[in-house]
Amino acid sequence: MPTYAYRCRECAGTFDLLRPMSESSAPAPCPEGHQDTVKLLTTVALTGSSSAGSAPVPAGGGGGCCGGGCCS
Repeated sequence: MPTYAYRCRECAGTFDLLRPMSESSAPAPCPEGHQDTVKLLTTVALTGSSSAGSAPVPAGGGGGCCGGGCCS
């Protein structure tokens, strides 16, 4: 079951709730009893290992616009 983060607009406190995805949009009162809360956008960290491993980063940079030398 996913954890969702919320912020209370009245007391500015943040809190997490463990709830089913089907209830992710349901109102969530803060622990202080305030009703004016907003769900925060959070990132998901995935951990684990790959059997193939990761590709090495070239010595001249990692690619991309600024790392690949395309910027002047």
